Amino acid sequence: MTRDRRTVLADAALSVLADGGMRALTHRAVDAAAGLPTGTTSAYLRTRKALLSALAVRLVELDQTELREAAESTPLRPQADPDELAEALARFSEARLTGEGRRRTLARYACAVESVYHPELREVLAPRENAARDAVRAVLAAHGVADPDGRTVTLLACVDGLVFERLTGPAADAGGLCDEIRALVRAALRP
Repeated sequence: MTRDRRTVLADAALSVLADGGMRALTHRAVDAAAGLPTGTTSAYLRTRKALLSALAVRLVELDQTELREAAESTPLRPQADPDELAEALARFSEARLTGEGRRRTLARYACAVESVYHPELREVLAPRENAARDAVRAVLAAHGVADPDGRTVTLLACVDGLVFERLTGPAADAGGLCDEIRALVRAALRP
């Protein structure tokens, strides 16, 4: 089965953005990355806004798939201890720092910054409910956290901040990530 042309273009746009940043993201660069004739991207996605929207929609689709698969491959029991939760979050975070996960993370952060100037991207990029988020919320609730929804959002935002720091900071690696996430999990579990 072949992917539709818009998906091919969105995947190529994601690659261009991850490899070269927002300035590199042009219709012509996407054509080249997709191996398609010049003008193809413009024919399907006429404006830069349309190109960014298609890229963001595809990015969210890939992220949601990854989150669902992570929840299925490493299911967390609601009674999981804090170390189990920290290890699961660390594994997921480390995957966002290497290989294809790293490339998507770079594209995600570039899109997040761009959403400041293109508010229509904010809705596309807004965090969504998914099985992985539900699992974290269930663990926090099972441990008696008073506001598991709010604590889940805060915990995951803090973990995302660690990923951002690892990706952009001077020590761009995952070293010590599990220990830092373990501290965040313990803080989330405090009454």
